[in-house]
Amino acid sequence: MEFLDKLVLPQSAEHIALLHYMTLLILFLFLPFISIVLGGSTLSLIYKRRGIKEDNSNFTRFSKDIIEICTVNKSTGVILGIVPILALILIFTQLLHTTQSPSVWYLMVSLISMTSGLVYIYVYRYSITFKDMFKAVTNESNANEDLKQQFKSYSKRAEVVNDKSGLWGIIFLYIATYFYIAGLTAALSSETWGAKSGILLLFTSWEIFLKWIHFLIGSFLITGALVLFNFFFWEGGIKDLPKDYSDFVKKTALTHTLINAVVLPFVALLNIFALPSAALSTSLFGFVLTGLFILFLVFHLLYDMIKNNHVRFSGWVFILVLFTLIFFVISDQIGLNNSTKKHSVVLTADFEKSLKELKTSAGGIGAISGADIYATKCAACHQFDKKLVGPAHKDVLVKYEGNVDKLVQFINNPVKVDPAFPPMPSQGLKPNEAKAVAKYVLEEVKKY
Repeated sequence: MEFLDKLVLPQSAEHIALLHYMTLLILFLFLPFISIVLGGSTLSLIYKRRGIKEDNSNFTRFSKDIIEICTVNKSTGVILGIVPILALILIFTQLLHTTQSPSVWYLMVSLISMTSGLVYIYVYRYSITFKDMFKAVTNESNANEDLKQQFKSYSKRAEVVNDKSGLWGIIFLYIATYFYIAGLTAALSSETWGAKSGILLLFTSWEIFLKWIHFLIGSFLITGALVLFNFFFWEGGIKDLPKDYSDFVKKTALTHTLINAVVLPFVALLNIFALPSAALSTSLFGFVLTGLFILFLVFHLLYDMIKNNHVRFSGWVFILVLFTLIFFVISDQIGLNNSTKKHSVVLTADFEKSLKELKTSAGGIGAISGADIYATKCAACHQFDKKLVGPAHKDVLVKYEGNVDKLVQFINNPVKVDPAFPPMPSQGLKPNEAKAVAKYVLEEVKKY
């Protein structure tokens, strides 16, 4: 990624801290969205195929509803699905500069796969609508027979597009999320920095695979919670649902959400043991345990809803699952911060060195030109060898010879000395500017 390395700028400690905060904000937006898209697309394709195989209208309707709920619209897909990975690539390029970590390379592959996957998924979503429209015209009894045949042909083509786009969409999404997890894991694992076997590491690392499984379970958990939230809580729930379909959605969503809520804590704890020692800290454990405690509450709410056959806690379940995901994201970011702490010190040292070299090459304080300041601030009233508005410098600067600081004090706080001349107004110079112009005039006056 040499072309990205050319974009890297030296970073101060404050800028590095800001990059970590930006990463956290990006993940708050990216992970919930892409988790829901992945989980929703997978469930939609599964129930679509089951609906066709078993000729079950509830399965087919659920497949369509869930993909519409989870994908929102195309603009959201670009803003929350593609732009965040691009931003992470630029941030990780800065944070991991000179480490030769495969992390940025993994994220680049994730970006390409994510873009392809989202394109296919949105084709899948909208082809369902077109297929239904064409089928409606085909079934219209008053329609022209030729028109029916034509729209029947369109419906079959839309069905083919729908099948292929859905399958390729989730394949690319699974690849994209695996490479995203690999990128994050590689950044956490400083021992992989500079490793020559990046591809081998990618497919043999149980840490990457375990973290990916953790992500997938979280995806299905938040997807199930979103379905409950959308169907039974948001704006009072969807009205006029047939009872058999409502019962089906309730049972399906509750079952999926509960299963994943039970499995997730075990995988989350295994992930803690898989983290490198450099990533661990008390705060990381604290956020993971807080997320697990919230998940424990989610489990009890889901159990109560299943046991008593109600959906009153649907809103709370979604909010708590979202907070669980947020706490896990924060713990990952703390791990990244811990793992890159030593390298951040190196980057900060490089920044200080570059800054020092820049000042030295520009002449240190001389980088602020005393001559330029004199020309813009002083020359209108002063000359070195003759009186103007103020006295000639050669007549008054003798008393400041060898005492730059005293002249600086006068420049910053001028007082009326000679009644023959008007008082000198304060020029509002900064301390280093006043010192630069004082040095200049004391050197220059020696020529007269």
